[in-house]
Order: sequence, then C-alpha cells, then structure tokens
Amino acid sequence: MNMSLQFEFPVNLTAENFIVKLSHEVSTRLASRQSSRKTYYDSFDWRLYSNDITCEFNQAKSASSLTLRSIKNGLVIADAELKKVPLFSKAFDPGIIRDTLAPLLEMRALLPVCTLDYEIYHLNIINKDEKTILRLLIEEYSQFNNRVLLQPVRGYDKAEEHIVEILTATLGLTVTDKPVLLTALQVQGRKPKDYSSKLNINLDPDMRADIAGKYIYSHLLKAIKANEQGTIADTDSEFLHDFRVAVRRTRAGLSQIKGILPANSSAYYADFFSWLGQITGPTRDLDVYLLNFERYKSSLPVSIREDLNPLYDFLLGKQQKSQKELAKKLQSPKYLSTLAEWEQFLKEPSYKKPLEQNAKLTIKELADRRIWKIFTRVLEEGEAITDLSPAEALHDLRKSCKKLRYLMEFFQSLYPENQIKCLIKNLKGLQEVLGDFQDYAVQEHNLKLFSEEMMALNIHANTFLAMGVLVQDLDAHRCNARKDFASRFEDFKQEENRSAFTSLFAPAKPHSHRH
Repeated sequence: MNMSLQFEFPVNLTAENFIVKLSHEVSTRLASRQSSRKTYYDSFDWRLYSNDITCEFNQAKSASSLTLRSIKNGLVIADAELKKVPLFSKAFDPGIIRDTLAPLLEMRALLPVCTLDYEIYHLNIINKDEKTILRLLIEEYSQFNNRVLLQPVRGYDKAEEHIVEILTATLGLTVTDKPVLLTALQVQGRKPKDYSSKLNINLDPDMRADIAGKYIYSHLLKAIKANEQGTIADTDSEFLHDFRVAVRRTRAGLSQIKGILPANSSAYYADFFSWLGQITGPTRDLDVYLLNFERYKSSLPVSIREDLNPLYDFLLGKQQKSQKELAKKLQSPKYLSTLAEWEQFLKEPSYKKPLEQNAKLTIKELADRRIWKIFTRVLEEGEAITDLSPAEALHDLRKSCKKLRYLMEFFQSLYPENQIKCLIKNLKGLQEVLGDFQDYAVQEHNLKLFSEEMMALNIHANTFLAMGVLVQDLDAHRCNARKDFASRFEDFKQEENRSAFTSLFAPAKPHSHRH
C-alpha cells in the first residue's frame, strides 16, 4: 500500500479522545499541534476541479504553502512554500505548479473558494526501539467530522495494515476519498461546478413556446448576474466575456424566437440588451488585444519584437479607462432598474390564452421552424458569395451563422444528443473561418487608428515600424481566412450535412398523389 490513506472520524470523536484511545492500542508520540487555515482556490468556472485537481493554500504560524492534489486519489501533484497566492498562473515561479496551472487556468484568476480554520496534530506511532513506524496527520474541524491521514514510513508495511485495522474495527473510523472541499462547500450550501459558461437548458418538447422562451431567458439572466461583479471589478477578462455572451444570446433569442412575447415588451428589452452590447464592446476589444499581445510579438522578427512594448502600455491605459466607464454604467440606475424589470417580467405567470401568434405552439414546433429557416438562409447567403463579394457579405453570413448556432444551442435538448452535437460542430468550423476573417480585419483597422492616437504621444518611430509589420501579418492572415472560406463552406453544404439538418428540422412534406 503506497497510497496515502484518509479516514473520517465518527461524529463526536475529538482529536484528543482519539489520541487517548489509540495510545491504549499502540505507542504514540505527539510531535506537534498547531492551528492552521486552509483556503481552497479555483477559477470562477471551476477549471481545476473539472480537471480533477484541488488547490489548497495552508497557512500556519510558522509557514504557508500551496498544494495541488489529485481529486481521484488525494495524492500531492506539487507543493511549494508561498507567502501569498498570486492572482494569475503566470505570476508563479517557474516549476511544476505553474506548469500545471497555466494551461488549465489560461486567462482566469485563481480565486478563494472557501476557507477552513482547523487544528492539525502530527502524531507518530513508535515501536519498541523508539523508531517511528507510521505518521498520522489529524485534522480537527469545528463544522464537520475530523479526519486522519496516514503517512506510511518505508519498510513498515505490516505496521500500517495493523493500524488500519485498529482505526476501522476498534475506533470506528471509515475510509474516505471525498475531498474536504466537498464537505466544506456542502456546509455553505454550495457544490462545485455551480457555474459554467456552457449552456445547459433542459426543455420539454411539449412545453408551450412562450413559457420555454422565458425559461431560456431566465437561464441567461442568471449568467449575466453571476458575471456582473467580476466584470465591474475587472477580476479577470473572462467575466466580461461570459457577461457579453449571455447578453448576445439574449438578443439572439429576442430577435429569433419570434412571436412569443408581447411585441412592445420584446422591442423594449431588445433595445436594452442592444445598449448593453454597445457599452461592453470597447472594453472587450481592448481585453482581446491585451490577451493576444504575446502572439502579436511572436509574429514579428526577433529584432523588432521589443519595439512593440509601448503599444502594450498604450492599450493597457485605454483598457483601464474603458473599464472604469463600463463599471460606472453597470452600476447606473438605467442598468439596475431595467435588469430588475426584466427579471420581474420573466417571473410573471404566462396568460392562459396568449395573443402572440407563436406563443401557443410547442417549443419543439417553433424550434424546428426557426432553425430550418435560418439554416436555409445560411445556405443561400453562403452560395451567393464569390471571390469578388465584398467583406460585408462575409460579415452578414457570420451574423446568420451566429443566430443559427445560438438557436441550436438553446434547443439542443430537444434533439438526439449525438446528432445535434455533430451539426453544431460542423457549424463551428464554418464560424471559425468567418470569425477569423472578421477579427483580423477589425484588428488591422484598429491598429491604424491606434497609431494615429499614439503619434501625439512622442513614441519612438521604431514602435510604428513594428506596428506596420504587425498590420501586414494580420492582413496575410485575413487573406488566408478569406481563401479558406470557400472550402469550409463546401464542407458545410455537402449532402451529408444538409440531409442531417433536413431530417432533424425540415417541415414534413405533404404527400403528393402521382397520376
């Protein structure tokens, strides 16, 4: 047995009683006892937990350390002494901890999930020769059952088996593999992964369309509210990103799930969410430039890379200013009262006999109709694009693809899972190339505007040279995306994909009688 073994105490057993009882059975020596505080960390969307890792920061009087553990077997992946926990993985010293965290967390901040104060006892079990044959780590908690962790000593396997027998049979402890984090969250009435940016809406196909629509909007409102504070505080760039996605999805719903809500309400809230899209746009664009900055640098010849640095400072200054303005707007009466109205509107019971033409349909009927309609629009718009079409044609197609994607995601629970997932994946492929084309064009355009603003700031000419090279690089990428479009669209409109869409969403054809 070379794994670390964890046991849970029965309900009312204190650490001191346990030590007394155990010393009737074997010789023990208490090495130390100290108060400690354990804080669990993860990103807001549980990226570590989702990858079976817990991250705990332990603070005792003498020292503090960070430990990454595997949830599966409780084994330590890495640990290091640390005074305090950095907000971002790139701020850790090079080493296993940073190498483990960076690819999982990416741009997300490491935030405290919960904090536990507890007593920690180091107890050694000794043999006749006064040699330590097993170490016990006892954790005494105030809110839930205490625990002990066995730390085997090499060469004394028999002792370990004997002690496990005493702990379970004589003292009534139970083996546990449940991380303390789960128990601690339960006490707070929470559970891990209680926030995810993925849409997971379960609809009943026979649900009335207006009721299902409100259900979808309520789900999106939860996401908007969950990301509001992190967006205002600028904790990390993903809060604003998820906030915007929930706003965009809401707008797509209001424009695409037609005829289920009273027209005047629909128009009123469509205006509000459109305003929200506008006020959050500039900050998000600047976030994206900052996130892309290392990539921008590495696309340049080594000799001029560092010349690009003044652009970073310029963008950061702009981002901070834009962020402050956004935070003000998200605390304004207009935002707070309209969002509260929307929440109230979604809670109101639906009329027994709604007036809107689609409200009485089942959500499945409406979903079929809307998805089929937008799918045929995507095919028509795509077919019409040639090598000579203006950029706008690709931008319009991109918007239609987005609408189709949001509809398919809203309603995916109404269709066989593997089929709808596969169709969404094919659509993603087309969206990626359209998105790249758009992003490169916008970045190229904005870099030119930035350089005009920077002219007034006495910035060295070399920086403008480097920015010129960057614009060229973005332009090459844009042309490549444009070239890739044709083949991606070919893939999307091939017979197999079309017939899959047809079988899931197309209206049933009336039978024609042949003479």
